[in-house]
Amino acid sequence: MNSTGLESEATLTGVVEVLVRTLGIEDRASTLNRDTGLFGELPELDSLGVVELAAALEDRFDIVIDDEDFTSEVFESVGTLADFIGQRRSTVAPGR
Repeated sequence: MNSTGLESEATLTGVVEVLVRTLGIEDRASTLNRDTGLFGELPELDSLGVVELAAALEDRFDIVIDDEDFTSEVFESVGTLADFIGQRRSTVAPGR
């Protein structure tokens, strides 16, 4: 696996950890993967949950999530969220 793949895997793992901790779904942590849906599939991810999740992701990954980033495409699945975080990290801190 190349370094980009390793970074992507690390980002996915980090996103899952933040989701589990922020939403309090430790009992389902082992079931979360790239294909796990977010909106409409995780009842804990309501409007307040999204705000808390965004703040936790910003802290964990040292990024800023703008209001216009709160789209159904970004929050479609764990994978789309992890991809967004990975892209944001690479534009914020090149070479990281």
